[in-house]
Amino acid sequence: MTSQTGGSRSGNTLHDRVDALLRGPGPLDKRALLATLDAEIEAREIHAYKAGWNDALAEARRP
Repeated sequence: MTSQTGGSRSGNTLHDRVDALLRGPGPLDKRALLATLDAEIEAREIHAYKAGWNDALAEARRP
């Protein structure tokens, strides 16, 4: 089973990524942070979507 925060990726949860972004060097630009988070979430959603389709196709191919 996968979690909503990071899928099956180990060691790099969404929480970890947000924490790293918040603690990163330089001043915190809220718009840039939001854009980065949006891109991270979209990438994770696409990964989860593809994994779900792969699982469904594998299941459909079973006799």
